Amino acid sequence: MQEQALPANSSTARSLRDLAADPRIRAMLGLGFSSGIPFLLVYITQSAWLSEANVPLGIVGLMSELTLAYKFKFVWAPFLDQYDAPIFSRLLGRRRGWIIVSQIGVALALAGVAFGNPAHWLAWTIVFSLTLGFAGATQDIVIDGWRITVAPPERAGLMSSWSEIGWRIGNLVSGAGALYLADAYGWRAAYLCMAACMGPGMIAALMAPEPPSDLKAHVAQGNFVETIFTPIKELLTRLGTMGIPILLLVAGFRMPGYVSSAMAFPLFKHLHYSDSDIATVTKLFGFWVALGGTFLAGLVITRIGIMATLLIGTVFASASHLALAYLAARGGHGHDFWLFATTVSIDSFAYAFASIVLITYMSTLTSTAFAASQYALLTSLCALPGSFLAGTSGFIIDRLGFTNFFVATSFIGAPVALLAWYVWRKHLIEKVEAAA
Repeated sequence: MQEQALPANSSTARSLRDLAADPRIRAMLGLGFSSGIPFLLVYITQSAWLSEANVPLGIVGLMSELTLAYKFKFVWAPFLDQYDAPIFSRLLGRRRGWIIVSQIGVALALAGVAFGNPAHWLAWTIVFSLTLGFAGATQDIVIDGWRITVAPPERAGLMSSWSEIGWRIGNLVSGAGALYLADAYGWRAAYLCMAACMGPGMIAALMAPEPPSDLKAHVAQGNFVETIFTPIKELLTRLGTMGIPILLLVAGFRMPGYVSSAMAFPLFKHLHYSDSDIATVTKLFGFWVALGGTFLAGLVITRIGIMATLLIGTVFASASHLALAYLAARGGHGHDFWLFATTVSIDSFAYAFASIVLITYMSTLTSTAFAASQYALLTSLCALPGSFLAGTSGFIIDRLGFTNFFVATSFIGAPVALLAWYVWRKHLIEKVEAAA
């Protein structure tokens, strides 16, 4: 695979005009919004409802595992690439048909959770939460597949950026928005409102342009086993000798961030910052700071190319953990609010920047025919190692302390940066040889 050097527009104003005029970008914003709705409602936001219902903490912790569907979505993703959705695919094309089906599934699952009561019938909540996790993960698979197949190379970074912006807005609605609604009107009303919030995403799916691949007649792709393994075989064959370094890079890219994020909130509480200060900095400041990182990543990719930005992203993201180490060493007792805000802003900005770079890079690795399944495989590969390693973070802090822990997570990024540099160099060599 050759590096994509994406051409830059002559000015930011012209770029924004192009964005406003491009129906793919407008659709991506709406689809990103609906993609950001389900996750917290089966995880963090729902845990607040379960706690109010006096569900034992052990059960609350176990129910967080219902989000495993997001990490193992590569298992059923190949079938979404190869088979049509009932009814809707005939009307809208395969990918948009599956988007609508998954969005309907999310809305119905949210309504199902809304009409339950975890204090008296926890099994009902578990069943519909499991359904919500599966439907939400399926929605992510097919939206990513649509984004990859519909976006030309020069729009790849912008599509990723606007997808992430929509996702963050949806995440804010399903996080802070749902909590405010629950406080004012109760949990049933909150979850029903979240189901209604799937409406903009459905409209975006209906208005979205058809990917070129959907214009071709569907051809069955072999038996059950072939459906699962053909996308993997195609990806490894196409990557060739660079397959192992590239997959290792994907697996390690966000590992420092996963490990660090697991202990960020415990650090804030350890330093005695109030819940209101934490909410203000992580939700209010953090939202806008993350949007800034998202926009910047999209612009940098268009100007210097994806591989150079990938190297910058991994160095920046890992180095940002040193700010948390500094906070651990100098903050405390709820004082130094602006030190707290600055530190968290640096980390949030770097995390958002690196996320967009990785999303765009993984998108370039997929083929159009297997976009959904290969991208789901790559995102699972990205998430699983870091998630498992994050489970040991509390034990590591018991031995090292917070300051040394965050310094250590920063150094985890050093071999990943070297790997990014190696892959970039190999791409440049291949590009020169191809031009010769």
